Amino acid sequence: MFKNKNVDGSLNVCGPKIKLLRKGKSLSQRALADQMQLQGIDLNKNAIQQIESGERFVTDIEIKAFSHFFKIKADDLLGS
Repeated sequence: MFKNKNVDGSLNVCGPKIKLLRKGKSLSQRALADQMQLQGIDLNKNAIQQIESGERFVTDIEIKAFSHFFKIKADDLLGS
């Protein structure tokens, strides 16, 4: 049987880390979405909120963009 959810029921493991990093830069969810748009990633404020709360899957392309923006390794976003 396949599991598409984390043990806590969330749909991703990187949302809390993205939220922490965003707040560390004093960015709003909208400002982070704008930064992702500049990288060619089509996310809006609602998508950022859903990612941070674990209500949305995050693609590998989005993880790559987040890690590039925050200047960290993708593994650090994934908790590896």
